[in-house]
Amino acid sequence: MNLRVAATALPVLVAAVVLTVNAQRGPGASLTLEPFVGVTSNGTVERGLFAVHATGVSTKPVMEAAARFVSALTPDERAGTTFPVDDSEWRRWNNVHRAARAGLAFREMSAGQQARAYDLLAAGLSAKGLEKTRNVMRLNETIAELTNNFTEYGEGLYYLVVFGEPSPTEPWGWQLEGHHLIVNYFVLGDQVVMTPTFMGSEPVVATSGKYAGTQVLQEEQDKGLLLMRALTPDQQRKATLEPGAKTSNRAETQAYRDNARIPYGGTKASDLDGSQRARLMDVVAEYVGNVADGHAKIRMEDVRRHLDDTYFAWIGETSPGSVFYYRIHSPVILIEFDHQTPVALEGPRRPNRQHVHTVVRTPNGNDYGTDLLRLHYERHAHDATHGHVRPPR
Repeated sequence: MNLRVAATALPVLVAAVVLTVNAQRGPGASLTLEPFVGVTSNGTVERGLFAVHATGVSTKPVMEAAARFVSALTPDERAGTTFPVDDSEWRRWNNVHRAARAGLAFREMSAGQQARAYDLLAAGLSAKGLEKTRNVMRLNETIAELTNNFTEYGEGLYYLVVFGEPSPTEPWGWQLEGHHLIVNYFVLGDQVVMTPTFMGSEPVVATSGKYAGTQVLQEEQDKGLLLMRALTPDQQRKATLEPGAKTSNRAETQAYRDNARIPYGGTKASDLDGSQRARLMDVVAEYVGNVADGHAKIRMEDVRRHLDDTYFAWIGETSPGSVFYYRIHSPVILIEFDHQTPVALEGPRRPNRQHVHTVVRTPNGNDYGTDLLRLHYERHAHDATHGHVRPPR
């Protein structure tokens, strides 16, 4: 089992100093984390966007699935797979293939543990989100076949971690981490925050091997291009951040970019007509719809409340088959889609359609459910029976 155990366990919330965490990652391995702020437009968090409240959407299925998974672990496995809910382990995910990871890998699980792990994913994700997740994993097997490198690539090299104790009232969560696939899933009561979420692949379509015919992220690609092409020439000019072809990788909120400052830019949704706004929301729904349906609906309602303050930005050409980057950015959601340069596969070192990265964030401090956790601790700060006598360090 590949353990990423912190020498000093400190919480994910804002700390007074930069956290330097030494972990069991091999000789000389270390990781430095800035105090958490969250993705912002200018370095200042906009407060009052998130609240602890009842959604009416049950989290009982995912809670029970997580408890069943944890109960199937041995004591040693549990020690490397479970962390406090406010642990900084949340933030140490990495989308690259060579990263050391915490938790238990699917290929190290027994058949029974694997079944419970997939049950956990199925309980938290929509059917479409689960299929995307499985397809990213399958295409990682395709990379292994194409490169003949089954040490660094493979569908079993994805790790599960559980934070806190699965509970109907107390905060907890889980994380799935591996190459091109990270799902952070925070739960408080019946509220869910499923960001940061990273999905990508190289290739995005398997033309041979065990999973020939498997494909992923085509809807995200095609719907984004259709939206851009539906804009008027003036709107396209406003949306375009840089003229000409896209020549480099542009995603800005991948691993270790929790505090990225990304100014609003592009065409504002308030300047779009009804059909264009519907297309914009359809793109957003393609990403938000990866979470289970009830919670996707809650999330879309939140996005819709801030629609007039939502921006659509673009880099690249707009002809069929072109490569591009787009971003959808509001106070409560940030989505990035990026055609990337090749890494594992051969080809010219310029962006292509066979390597895609996508990221979804909750700006202004609520990635990993951090703002909800802060509010929860504040609400119970003086309740000794609740166990949160003082907020986390």
